[in-house]
Amino acid sequence: MPFVTTRDDVRLHVEEAGEGRPVVFVHEFGGDQRSWEPQLRYFSRRYRCITFNARGYPPSDVPEDVDRYSQARAVDDIRDVMDALGIAQAHIVGLSMGGFATLHFGLTYPARAFALVVAGAGYGAEKQHEDYFRQVSLEVARQFETQGSEAFSHTYGMAAARIAYLVKDPRGWAEFRRLLGEHSALGAANTMRGVQARRPSIYDLEARLAKMTVPTLVVVGDEDDHCLQPGLFMKRVIPASGLAVLPKTGHTLNLEEPALFNGLVAEFLAQVEQGRWLARDPRSNPAQIMRTE
Repeated sequence: MPFVTTRDDVRLHVEEAGEGRPVVFVHEFGGDQRSWEPQLRYFSRRYRCITFNARGYPPSDVPEDVDRYSQARAVDDIRDVMDALGIAQAHIVGLSMGGFATLHFGLTYPARAFALVVAGAGYGAEKQHEDYFRQVSLEVARQFETQGSEAFSHTYGMAAARIAYLVKDPRGWAEFRRLLGEHSALGAANTMRGVQARRPSIYDLEARLAKMTVPTLVVVGDEDDHCLQPGLFMKRVIPASGLAVLPKTGHTLNLEEPALFNGLVAEFLAQVEQGRWLARDPRSNPAQIMRTE
């Protein structure tokens, strides 16, 4: 089934590998389903792995109307892929834009998620940078439209949080940049305007996150500065959450450090499946420094 059709009649390109409990991988803005290849080669040995290109990313459809792109629609696209494949419940793994969609999926459809991996999610979440992020998102959209994806990929790919990848793995970074240059300029612009620039801050979700019981692993790179504080926030608020910080790593962390990322996620999924990824014990009071009585 190379394509599935969403409830609002958008075709999404889907690929599968392996057998076992389903794991759905949700890609970032700068990537697409090909960005998960190191994970598919690893996890498909024991899981049924599913990737799909978000709307706006060929060969998935590229709706021309920006109002057909939103954070809520990105969440429902995950649901629609699962429905089309006959999957009632899955582990959901997302990076950046896909990490936001994964987090919102856990809030919206908690019964359909065994576990959540929320990686590199934080851009635009910091309240002091919220307005700036929205303005930059709109400018990025304009640059994709005016320059085209190939030309603008050379600029977008050199963002501060991508430099760690460039430094440690120039060949890998070059492939990332090349694939970004193949994206639809219209799809990228509409995604920036409809999803990125309009999504709510993670901090605005605090009350809902505090009630979410889905086991969650938050992963950030220590050189992905605008994801560090949101990562700590999610760790503090989500009851059954853990935080992994990858050293000397930026935003493209599943490609920068595939072995480390795969190992962390594999251990997390194993603990979830054994019922050993628990909510924080109330005796572990974060306000306490030392006990005196």
